[in-house]
Amino acid sequence: MNRRIDSDQAPPPLGPYPHARRVGNLLFLSGIGPRQPDARTPPGVELDADGRVIRYDIEVQCRSMFATVRSVLEAAGGRWEQLIDVTVFLTDLDRDFEAYNRVYAEHFSDPAHQPCRTTVGVARLPGPIAIEAKCIAVIEL
Repeated sequence: MNRRIDSDQAPPPLGPYPHARRVGNLLFLSGIGPRQPDARTPPGVELDADGRVIRYDIEVQCRSMFATVRSVLEAAGGRWEQLIDVTVFLTDLDRDFEAYNRVYAEHFSDPAHQPCRTTVGVARLPGPIAIEAKCIAVIEL
């Protein structure tokens, strides 16, 4: 089984790719950032007239990103507890890691269901966002 997964509850992808792809009992999510289906500006971001970021709230962006991850998991018939690997990209690791780590810990508080995790600092992400996640889940057949 190899099928495309798209969620009506998640913002549409920014390019020609699915929200996720299920292969057997593995679910591979495309990169998910903090976006909302009906908003032009990501949550927690203030832009100037030229579209440059004036300020952003990493906690708001984290919560939005995790809400979208959850909606894609549910569209595939999965649950939050089935995440097995999470890679997160931050545009300002020094500034944002502590707040991101705090929000992450809220979402993965049960040690029995904590996925493996990698956090990477990057120079830039698509759009005016400061965080993006790439996830893998195991979903029972």
